[in-house]
Amino acid sequence: MTMLAVFRSRAQTLEYISALKTSGVPAQAVNTPKEAGVGCGISARFEETFFPRARACLAKRQYSSFSGFMKNTGGRFGYL
Repeated sequence: MTMLAVFRSRAQTLEYISALKTSGVPAQAVNTPKEAGVGCGISARFEETFFPRARACLAKRQYSSFSGFMKNTGGRFGYL
């Protein structure tokens, strides 16, 4: 299942993606879905199997613009 880490800052999104890749999590930048309700435009996408590692990576840094994690359920994204 696909998950997103949603940020309000493009710079922090790209920094987080870099940190994920360094931690061995395959991640990429994708358009933020309208369901997120934020305006930055890009989010970090990764697979749910990597969620524990992605959450740990987030906890190691201070991302002031982090909005939350979203999960694709039934063709739509929703916040956890």
